[in-house]
Amino acid sequence: VQLQAYGGGLVQTGGSLTLSCEASRNIFSIDVMGWYRQAPGKQRELVATLTISGSTRYSDSVKGRFTVSRDDAKNTMYLQMNSLEPDDTAVYYCTAVTFSPGGTYWGQGTQVTVSS
Repeated sequence: VQLQAYGGGLVQTGGSLTLSCEASRNIFSIDVMGWYRQAPGKQRELVATLTISGSTRYSDSVKGRFTVSRDDAKNTMYLQMNSLEPDDTAVYYCTAVTFSPGGTYWGQGTQVTVSS
């Protein structure tokens, strides 16, 4: 599975952005998809996950502000980010995990910068 993430950019505090992650194949059979982010000097952290059944989970830092979703017809996962804060500044990566056969796939990152 090849993943391409895009939609990052520069936004002011309180603004919104929507990230997209387009897959090279259908995503309805991918067991788990998710978004990670990595800020300068920090470890990569999990932001949100979306399972094949539609269950979602969010990190405490983004809960209530970010929403992960997918459009199976477009083979695309989204991350709607609202009420952005400077601490959300990071490179955002999308990922896909399949259980059978087992595999973990990463897209290239997309930079999100939130100015204060």
